[in-house]
Amino acid sequence: MAQHTAGEWEFTDDRDHLVRAAHRPSRLVAYVPTGAALHDHGIRPAGVFGSAHDDPALPDPAKTGSLPLADLPYYGAGPALDLDALLAAGPDLVVALTYGGGQVYGIDPEAAKHLEEHVPLVVLDVGGGRSLTGIRERLTALAHSLGAAPDPEAAAELADSERRLTASAAGPVRSRVLALSPAGPDSVHLARPYAWPDLAALAGFGVGLVDPEPGQGANWSTTTWAEAAALEPDLVLTDVRSNASPLGDALGRRVPTLAWNPELPPSAREHARFHTAVAEALEAVRP
Repeated sequence: MAQHTAGEWEFTDDRDHLVRAAHRPSRLVAYVPTGAALHDHGIRPAGVFGSAHDDPALPDPAKTGSLPLADLPYYGAGPALDLDALLAAGPDLVVALTYGGGQVYGIDPEAAKHLEEHVPLVVLDVGGGRSLTGIRERLTALAHSLGAAPDPEAAAELADSERRLTASAAGPVRSRVLALSPAGPDSVHLARPYAWPDLAALAGFGVGLVDPEPGQGANWSTTTWAEAAALEPDLVLTDVRSNASPLGDALGRRVPTLAWNPELPPSAREHARFHTAVAEALEAVRP
């Protein structure tokens, strides 16, 4: 819920915190993919930051969407976040994420506490308990509270991509799609589809996702490349974030692959691009 009457601005974030500012924020700093999604709504962030998985000097290009990186300040990542530089830039809002439980993702707890003492902080939940649609709608609600107008063109593009994805996944024999994150020459992390909102959404459109054997990991099942190959996927979605290893020929045979960003910017345009790319790949490998 957001309010901004008589110059004041309020937004209830996903920690159920009512975040207040004297005026509608116009100079915000955001976690990289969140900033990219806001940019798709026409709200250009004044700076971005990364997570502990990211390069402290450069944002991960897999997460940046349409952000204009050439002149966009990057305040570091994880423990290397330059909190002094961020605060010195004078932001009037910081937008961060949580994967559940309210703990801010990408910022050390003490740094997050210090930050919130000086700047209003909105935290959006993107954890596995949230649907892709719900995550996108919460980001959209924040964008609208910050002055973004509705974007019927993006909504239509998303609807078209969902229809195409549903059609490409249909048929008497569904293609086997395996999502993974390469961990090196000897091991690979296989994604548990229903732990990832974007993969769960694909399953909802009828895509046949391979679910790895139960194991200790909540989001991933770590195994060998030989065991991954034995699953005989028709299409592999491979993690292209900078912290993932290159896929190379680790699967041992020619399997069609598609770049996958598990931290997709939560905007209609980015989701439409992802759905369209998966649909095209499924059309190419259809039995």
